[in-house]
Amino acid sequence: MAEAANPFESLREQIDDAAEYLDVEEGALERLKTPERILETNLSVEMDDGSIEVFRAFRSQFNGDRGPYKGGIRYHPQVSRDEVKALSGWMVYKCAVVDIPYGGGKGGIVVDPDDYSEDELERLTRAFATELRPIIGEDKDIPAPDVNTGRREMNWIKDTYETLENRTEPGVVTGKAPDSGGSAGRVEATGRSVALTAREAFDYLGKDVQGATVAVQGYGNAGSIAAELLEDLGASVVAVSDSSGAVYDPEGLDTRAAKARKTETGDVTDYETPETLTNEELLTLDVDLLVPAALENAIDGDLARDVEADVIVEAANGPLTPDADDVLTDRDVAVFPDILANAGGVTVSYFEWVQNRQRFYWAEERVNNELETVIVDAFDRLTSVFEERDLPNFRTAAYVVAIERVSTASEQAGTWP
Repeated sequence: MAEAANPFESLREQIDDAAEYLDVEEGALERLKTPERILETNLSVEMDDGSIEVFRAFRSQFNGDRGPYKGGIRYHPQVSRDEVKALSGWMVYKCAVVDIPYGGGKGGIVVDPDDYSEDELERLTRAFATELRPIIGEDKDIPAPDVNTGRREMNWIKDTYETLENRTEPGVVTGKAPDSGGSAGRVEATGRSVALTAREAFDYLGKDVQGATVAVQGYGNAGSIAAELLEDLGASVVAVSDSSGAVYDPEGLDTRAAKARKTETGDVTDYETPETLTNEELLTLDVDLLVPAALENAIDGDLARDVEADVIVEAANGPLTPDADDVLTDRDVAVFPDILANAGGVTVSYFEWVQNRQRFYWAEERVNNELETVIVDAFDRLTSVFEERDLPNFRTAAYVVAIERVSTASEQAGTWP
């Protein structure tokens, strides 16, 4: 495989591609491609044996023209400055394409959480929350879970912030446990928006999702929930994967049984199927729908030439490089981009924030219905712009919609001296 693309450069290229179809002044465009500020810090944390380890951590606040910065915090050995810059930028345009009043942020710690105890991870999380304290808040910057973080870490951040600030502010983070102010339906939200986008995509393209074959690369929260919901729609999920590899059954596998096996053993390849594959082999299966749900840069230009799926719906952030986009556009593969497809997480995070501020909580049915309305409306707007402006692909259409909304908010606010 070719050298991985720099995710921040990929973001800038995606914005430039869309800007060709927009009337945006060069200086304003550069502002839309550049983060406003980045916190880069070293966290000194005591280990269980009394030793001290130092961890590199970041928080990027990309653009706040449409509201408070919003975005997750990930714990992963590959976290880098450019990665959080890119992810925070994608959050800006993700929030804009589904028209929720947030800007974009992202954070991360360079750490493999599997190497540390729960107590050590709590001390690490609270150390990061202490550093974040001056720049976060329900009207400033609102973190959320991401790769290798979840309700537990959000509860720790909320508690640290509220303790230090001596106030109750549940809206300082989203993705919390329900008893700590979290929203019903939040855990399933990203996978649900992927499934909704796939459903709408198949309908738009005149295809039948019932009986469609599906491969899902990445069987974490988003990938597994999307697989289950697609199976519920009548699709046949024939392959799923995680870092251990892929399992493949051309007759269709039981998505919930595969998830249960992965939860039990840690590896989805422990689920028994007729064949096992590599992740790369999964990505090139001849299926109706491919759902890349792992990390960025899963498909580059070289691999894209071997992709045989008719439709791709991106559950991960940035799973296709710009070169892959070019190849797939030339091959007429319909790619429905991450900033629409995985926007369910931030949308229900917005619902959670609204509920926190009102101190009034919704039933899960209402959450899911509201989410469906947001995703379907955003899909319809995206496809309308795609057709009206004769755009080359759906990603460009999504960025055209999003950039127009962000740049309009910036213009209306004016330039501060």
